[in-house]
Amino acid sequence: MRIRPVRLGTCLLALTAVLATAGCLPVAEQPPSRQSAPAPSPRSSELEGTDTPEEFANDMRGAVASAERYWSQRLGSGFDPVRDVLAYRKDGEVDCADQPLPRNNAVYCSAGDFIAYDVNWAFGAFRQIGDSFVYYLLGHEYAHAIQARLGIRKEFTIEQELQADCMAGAYIGDMARADPSVMDEGDTQELADGLEAVGDDPNQPWFAPGSHGSPAQRFQSFANGYEQSLEACGI
Repeated sequence: MRIRPVRLGTCLLALTAVLATAGCLPVAEQPPSRQSAPAPSPRSSELEGTDTPEEFANDMRGAVASAERYWSQRLGSGFDPVRDVLAYRKDGEVDCADQPLPRNNAVYCSAGDFIAYDVNWAFGAFRQIGDSFVYYLLGHEYAHAIQARLGIRKEFTIEQELQADCMAGAYIGDMARADPSVMDEGDTQELADGLEAVGDDPNQPWFAPGSHGSPAQRFQSFANGYEQSLEACGI
């Protein structure tokens, strides 16, 4: 997953309208031999704003716990949680199947069954967009773990990624329907901003390896899952 500067437009307004109908939103062969660190705190002196590293760490832990709870309820006794959630700071600090992970990224590594993310990048997005981005980020990467567990393998990367967006939408939408009290005003806008930020550049070919989908495609996939739950995602 890659984040770009947020560019708001008509697609964002359309997604906001869709999400508003349901209320406000909340917000490799061997695994790397490193101790798990779900959310080490970036240095506060390097960052501006009011959201703290402690708030980010709490939201990250909450997102992991809620994703585990959600998929445990959907998949039943056969569900196995992701083995680990790792934070890193430098290029190559964590690797997946002997491939070093770059900065400014978040991935699910099926070879080691872990989610890894650049903590400074993720914290920057949290500060720029809001806490809802953390739930989307974990929801999307956890969806890749569920795809692996269910043996789902699409022909093109973009198909895999858009299904994960749909599954993340189902996770957040079902959470909102189950307990609206956990949702905060403004979270709908934050999610729309986050989806806009992670869309591919306009010139990215849809069939290219690594394509995730345009902002409009990602909006639509997420909104489908949010409105219709996992049925819209083919799960």
